[in-house]
Formats: sequence, C-alpha cells, structure tokens
Amino acid sequence: MINTMFVSQKQKHIVETPDTGKWELAGYEAALPVTEKSNPITREIDKADPVQIVHLLKECDAEIFQEEDDTLVNYKRLYSASVLQTMMDVTKKVEAILKDPEHSLIILSGCGTSGRLAFLLATSFNKLLKGLHKNPSYAYIIAGGDKAILTSQEAPEDNPHLGVEALKRVCAGKKKVLFIGISCGLSAPFIAGQLDFCLNNLDVFTPVLVGFNPVSMARNEIIEGWHLTFRQVAEKMEEVQETRRAFILNPAVGPEGISGSSRMKGGSATKIILESLLLAAHKATSNNKEVTAKNLLDWMKTYEKVHKITYSQGKMIAAMVKQAGTSLEKMGRIYYIGWQTLGVMGIIDASECVPTFGTDFSDVRGFINKGYKEMANREGDLTSRGPEFEISHEDFMKNVLPDVTENDTVVFIFTLDDDLLEIEKLANQVKNKTPNLHAISHVTTGQYVSANIKKTFASVMSMTWPIVFFEYEGFFLQKFQRELSTKWILNAISTGGHILKGKIYFNHMIDLKVSNSKLFRRAVAILQRFTSRSPIICQEALLKSIYETDDLSDEIRNIKISTHTTLAATKFKVVPTALVLLTRNCSVAEAMSRIQAKPVVRDTIDRYLTAPGRKRTADQIEMHRDEENE
Repeated sequence: MINTMFVSQKQKHIVETPDTGKWELAGYEAALPVTEKSNPITREIDKADPVQIVHLLKECDAEIFQEEDDTLVNYKRLYSASVLQTMMDVTKKVEAILKDPEHSLIILSGCGTSGRLAFLLATSFNKLLKGLHKNPSYAYIIAGGDKAILTSQEAPEDNPHLGVEALKRVCAGKKKVLFIGISCGLSAPFIAGQLDFCLNNLDVFTPVLVGFNPVSMARNEIIEGWHLTFRQVAEKMEEVQETRRAFILNPAVGPEGISGSSRMKGGSATKIILESLLLAAHKATSNNKEVTAKNLLDWMKTYEKVHKITYSQGKMIAAMVKQAGTSLEKMGRIYYIGWQTLGVMGIIDASECVPTFGTDFSDVRGFINKGYKEMANREGDLTSRGPEFEISHEDFMKNVLPDVTENDTVVFIFTLDDDLLEIEKLANQVKNKTPNLHAISHVTTGQYVSANIKKTFASVMSMTWPIVFFEYEGFFLQKFQRELSTKWILNAISTGGHILKGKIYFNHMIDLKVSNSKLFRRAVAILQRFTSRSPIICQEALLKSIYETDDLSDEIRNIKISTHTTLAATKFKVVPTALVLLTRNCSVAEAMSRIQAKPVVRDTIDRYLTAPGRKRTADQIEMHRDEENE
C-alpha cells in the first residue's frame, strides 16, 4: 500500500498556489460540475489588459497543484493520497504490459484535445521505446480519426458505437490491453462506449478513466442511440475498482480560466498525470525497481517547476498576447511555425480555436517541420483532404506566405538543438512579409541564442531549462516539460488574443461552435446564465438561431440533438444571435443583423444585457445564477 503518511503531509510547493477558491464551497454553482463552473479568479478577464490576462491564467494554472482543504468540500486533488494510490496501481499495470509487448498493448483514447494528447503521448512513448531498441507498446484513438488531430471533428464524440468499433480495430489480436480513456468532464459518449466495452471484457481489458470531475458529477443524460449514461458507466467502474480491475483518476483541478474550455487546465493536468505515471513505469522497468509514491511525486513536482519557469516570462507572454489581439482585431491571422513536438503543440492549439471561439480554420494555424513524417500519425499524409490539412513548413512557404500581411503574427517555436540555419533562413523570408515575427526558444543552461537569431525576430522569449544528467527517461521528461511550457504559452496567446478581440463575455465562451451535444447543452446553459430564462425558452431561442426561423415547427423541436448540432456546426455566431433574441424579443433576422453590425461580439452582448445607465459588474452574473438556482 502507498505510504499515506508521506503523501498526506502538506507538500512544499515550488509555485505559489492561490488561496482555496470560492468554487470549492458547497453551494457555488451547485448545478454544474467542476469542469463547467466559472472560475472566480477570471470573472472579469474579458476586460483585462494583456498583462492581467496572463497573470489570471497563471493563477488558474497554479490551481492544478493546489492541495485539499478539509474545511471546504472534500474534492480530491492532484497530490491526494487516493489519487497517488490509483496512479501507483495503474503504473504497475503499465509495467506488466511493457514486459509483454508482443501480446499486450496500452491504448490512449480521447475526443478533441484529449484525443490529440492521446496521439502525442502514444507516439512519444513509442519513440522512447524505439530508442531503447524495443517494440512499440502504445496506440492511440481519437474520435473522428487522424483528421481530428488537425481540425475540429466534434460530432463523433457523441457516438459510443464508433468508440467501440475503433477500440476493436486497434487492439485486434492482443491478449492484454490497458485502456486509458480521457474525458475531462466525464461526459464524452465515445469514451463511455469504450469503457463499457472494457468492463464487459475484463479478461482482456483493464480500463482507466481520466477526468476532472467527481463521479457524482459525470454527465447523467441518456446517450443518444444508447442505453446508458456516462455516470452509470463511471459508477460501474467505481465498483470494479475495488477489485483493482478498473481505475478512475479524477482529481479536481478547479474550473477553467475560460468556463468549460478543457483544452486548458484539463489538457495540462492530463499531460502531467499520464506522463508522470508512464515515465515512472518505464524507469521502474528499466531499473527493475518498484515504483514508490515518492517516485510519482518527484515526477509530478517537476511540472511545478515548469509552471514557475514559464510564467517567469509573463511580460513577454503578455506582449505576444497583445500582438495576437491586434492581429485578430485587424482581421489578421496567427501562424505557429514549430519544430518536432513543439510544432505539434502549435498544431493542437490552433485546431482548438475553431470550436472554442467560433473562428475559421485559417485564423490560427500551426505548421511543423517535415510535415506528416515528423507527426508520425497512423493514417499518414492527409494533405489531399484540403488546405486545412497542409501542415509542413513547405506548405506554409508555398501556399500561405505569399498572402501574409503586416496584420499577421508569426511565432516560431524551437529549441537550440534544432537546425538553426534553417530557422534563420525561414525567418528572414517571413520577415519580408510582416514585422510581427516572434520566437519561443527553449534552451538548456549554458546555451545562448545567437545574435543572428535575436536580430531576425522582433522578440525572442528564451525558456531556460536545467541540464539533464540522469537516465534516458530524463531526456523525455525535459521534452515533455518543454511541451507543457509551450502549451501554456500558446494557450495564453490564442485565448488572450480572442479575449482582446471580444470573443469572451466575463469568462464565458459566447461565440462557441455548437457542434456536439456537450456544446449544445453548454450553449443553453450560457443563455440561461445571462438571461435568467427557463431552459426550455433558452433552447427554443438557440434552435431559432440555428434554423434561422421565428416559428419553430414541432418537427424541428422533436429532432434529435445530433441533427441540430450537424447544422449548427456550419453556422457562425449562433449563441450571440440567440442571446439577442432573448434580450430584445425581436425577430431572428433583426438579431442576426444586430450581431453582424457590431464586429466585437462581447460589446454587443454587453449592451443588451446591461440596463441603460447601469454599470456592468460581475454581480450581474451572480444575480442570474441565484435566480436560476431558486
């Protein structure tokens, strides 16, 4: 058993975590799970300047490392004894798989951001094994297939049957499978289907659920075309966990800085947990030593250092946020030009902007050296599927650079171990098109960015990391640290840029794409939150906006949510239009006209939600929440 005495002591933190938050109080937004609550830290982030935006995001990310507070609701946290015990148990299962790669497999699966991280983790750990001259032991599944790594493919997330089919294909012929299903909100039907299949075949499968809500807060609506809810599957896993044949890793890391945007803290915490336990398992296997609680804590503690190193560059991050906002406000674009897995981080961040902020795929794009060869995705080159799948530097130079203007922002992301001559050459070509050329450079202690590189960019943010002296796994730990640091920086750039453009109201995504059932329900909840109208009235307003009609027929009302979201995914500004409908009591045509007349969505919504002559305050939201809870 785990040394509970060791882990129950208050940990010495490298980063200073905020005071325990209001969100932990029992009555705070009680109807919402943790991952959907609004974070009190960022309630006014839409009015913040770039420096304040970065500081607020820093505070939110620090909550990942916060410990339990026994005086409040007893949420499990990252360092809780029960979480570490489960991580220990899963680590031992990983070790068993690594010792029998021919007949066994570790599968990581997820939707959206979680699926992209599943891809990144599986390919990274297979590279680790390849470097040790061992056979690959990892595979990934992402809802929607490999195209979902690069673009928003939200609809497959709602289909549990597709999840099961994908799982069967990937694990065919294997006798033992450790299945790790990632669903930050404990809500994705795709993952629920896979977990249920594993539970019904425990002779082969050991299922692990990773998410950031208590099981009691898992989604409890019957899944369309299926017989169970996610909560019912999770509750069954809890029962089986008592026999150590299934496991749930679900520490609370606090609400997202932008409500419901699990690409941020949810994605970061997923990375921290899984990399820590997988690296610990690999090291134990290499050294033939048993993993201890201290091993796991030591791995996770290194990520606190990443937080400290990253946000020590807060002023430079804020400058990039400001530039990104300026570009987006001027209808310009943001391009990430990355090398190796740092390029993957750019591609991931860019792909998430479409569903989060209702943008076009061309507004924020990521490119990687060597394209799909460097990506090492299972389905190979996807370039023929359309321009959004053109991801190599060559694609950028040939098809994008000719149209780059001084309104665009370009960010290079590299380490000093990458080809600096290539970086300098490419940067000089971009510099001829836009002065807004910046770099994120990861260096090791003793390395320095050359004068030639510095003068090529308008700014160079150097992230300095200590020299790695320990085993082969240590090289990968540093690689993972640099990825997480890059993730935090890019999340700040894209989120902050869209905040400055007016895509966020208080800390809510008011211009999200309503492209699956989770986002449909979130859209209805947003309408309720800001108008105090009933769920039925809010859903009707949303449907009117989606179908662009003032008279909803019974046929439309009775259509399945999946049909609504298929159409809504093709539309822009669906939620803002519905908000105007509810506040102005006008026609759909008039609401759409008012939204289109004002390019800054936040300002338009603020105008209609604030009474004449009354100053906008966060208490306005509290009033609506209180009325809703009554």
